[in-house]
Amino acid sequence: MHVHSTIAKLREALAPHRRSGARIGLVPTMGNLHQGHLALVEAARERCDLVVASIFVNPLQFGPSEDLDNYPRTLEADLAKLEAAGCDMVFTPTPATMYPDGLDGQTLVRVPEVSEGLCGGARPGHFDGVSTVVSMLFHIVQPDLACFGEKDYQQLAVIRRMVRDMHMPIEIVGVPTVREASGLALSSRNGYLSEAEHATAAELQATLVTLARSLEAGADIDATLKEGRARLASHGFAPDYLELRARDLGAVTATTRDAILLVAARLGATRLIDNLTVTLPR
Repeated sequence: MHVHSTIAKLREALAPHRRSGARIGLVPTMGNLHQGHLALVEAARERCDLVVASIFVNPLQFGPSEDLDNYPRTLEADLAKLEAAGCDMVFTPTPATMYPDGLDGQTLVRVPEVSEGLCGGARPGHFDGVSTVVSMLFHIVQPDLACFGEKDYQQLAVIRRMVRDMHMPIEIVGVPTVREASGLALSSRNGYLSEAEHATAAELQATLVTLARSLEAGADIDATLKEGRARLASHGFAPDYLELRARDLGAVTATTRDAILLVAARLGATRLIDNLTVTLPR
């Protein structure tokens, strides 16, 4: 596995593979890797000849009160995990490499509509930072395919819309959420949870499962979501949102069958997100 920290070196290393017609896959990450990230590498490995991962804690997607400075940086451990997972190249730029003139005045890529509400409402500007840095990585690596986790469902929707609208010749693969035995979705932020909070956190997915069963049985949507918020609060969560959307993140209508429950909630100081697909009755 080869590690490159500059754009020029990465492009130089990729050039012969591109000339030979190799299919290149990209897995963008912010490091502090867990099995969910490695599942993305595995998905890319199955579909591509060459797998490139990036490790970059992107300051552009963090708000002023968020945890940029405290975000775990575990580069050596991350590199070992990526090599064991069969990654071929890793791109490890610094903020100065990606944003040589600083963040002020940086050209932004904004994806309207799908980036609004949900996490976009709770974290203003977050998805502008995500779509901008992913667009930059796509231009730097020029992959044929890129893998993203379905846990970050709105992020996946934003990237898919960006690729479609900008006519980028990149296949976007959504990879199913990897969970602990308790049902808790793997996340880098799980490391912020205390032992007691970690045990409680599984209630987030358990609540979604219960709500999905009710909705699929024909329960009233508004009443079901109200019950869900109350259940989360009773377990110590402070929900940012709990919503039912169509799977394209549009509003649910009388004709919607394929829907998705989406939740973000704080448990102590840690913000957790999750989702679950729902098939609404006719």
